[in-house]
Amino acid sequence: MTSIIRQAIEQDITAILEIVNDEIMHSTALYDYEERSYEFQLNWFHQKRLEKMPILVVEQNGKLVGFGTYGIFRPKAAYQFSVEHSIYIHHEHRGEGIGKTLLSELISLAKEEGYHTMIAGVDAANEGSIRFHERFGFLEVGHIKEVGYKFDSWLDLKFMQLVFEDKDKV
Repeated sequence: MTSIIRQAIEQDITAILEIVNDEIMHSTALYDYEERSYEFQLNWFHQKRLEKMPILVVEQNGKLVGFGTYGIFRPKAAYQFSVEHSIYIHHEHRGEGIGKTLLSELISLAKEEGYHTMIAGVDAANEGSIRFHERFGFLEVGHIKEVGYKFDSWLDLKFMQLVFEDKDKV
């Protein structure tokens, strides 16, 4: 199976939207309740471009099977060297190494761009995502109890962080 990782283009919005909406409706990876519209996702895409933030996609045999991105952790000047990432894989393609490919590339890009740290917000019950991040060196740095409510349950959120080794960039 041929895999290609590349920057997203506007024509990818429909496939990205399919992945996002599946996560919203069937998981706690996103704490949203309602499916997103095409217009919402298109605006998200253009905002990422305006902010010069990457949106990477993985394509297998012409089908988009996952995507990842990052953005500044919080909208204050002092956070300008900290990014928070998101990775989503089509439900039929989990366990194929796509997430590993995306996160490896996002980490490389963030380092090249001079960021100091990368943060992940992970649903505390998502042990697979927690272990996935730990394999990359992310450490748990916070646990917020009952911060979300979805599927008739209170949800805890864990923050995990990877501090990049190159501390000379600032």
